[in-house]
Order: sequence, then C-alpha cells, then structure tokens
Amino acid sequence: MARIEVIADNDWDGPLGELHPQVVDPTYGRVDHILAIHSLNPRSMAAHQGLYESAMAGTATLRKAEREFVALVVSLTNDCHY
Repeated sequence: MARIEVIADNDWDGPLGELHPQVVDPTYGRVDHILAIHSLNPRSMAAHQGLYESAMAGTATLRKAEREFVALVVSLTNDCHY
C-alpha cells in the first residue's frame, strides 16, 4: 500500500505552524488526512484551504447551509468522517 509522508502535527513550525490553527479540526484536535498530505508544502496547504473556504462560502444561489448539506451527503456516501 502506498503511503504519503507527512509532518506530524506537533512538529509544525514556520509557515506550516502558522497554518495549523486554520486547518486543525476543533472537534478531534488534529489535522484531517486530506490536508496533512500538504504538510511538506505549506503553499499547497494554504491553497487547498483557500479553495475549501471559497467552495463552502454562501452565494446568492446556494446558501452556506445548503452547501454544508451537500458536503455532508457526499461525506456519508464516501464513508468519510469530515
């Protein structure tokens, strides 16, 4: 099985450490795997987080609550906890 190297949450410093408060899951106190794979490239992580935040922001045609509902259904369908 393939494994992607990541930097452990407690070893984040510099630009990566600055991103930690923005990407840590407040419920579980850890960074989700989908974001942790970017730990070797903080610019990539910041871009991923920016895209996520943009996608989840409400718009004139689809409210934030509706976007969250779509994300929930997709996560449940994919057996994903986040």
